[in-house]
Amino acid sequence: MMPLTLAAIGESNIIKKVGGLPEIKKHLEDLGFVPGGSVSVISILGGNVIVSVKESRIAISREMAQKIMI
Repeated sequence: MMPLTLAAIGESNIIKKVGGLPEIKKHLEDLGFVPGGSVSVISILGGNVIVSVKESRIAISREMAQKIMI
């Protein structure tokens, strides 16, 4: 397992675990980051990570991306 921030750009990955405080976990799960779901990193710009999850593009902070394990 490794954090999403270490994923190769364009590679599809399966989410193994979502960590963090309960309110952060809930927020990420509401955005579609659920264990067993597919996620891929589109790009990393500054402190943000642009990802594709559930056929949507979402920008999350690097700190939040560290809490998503693939």
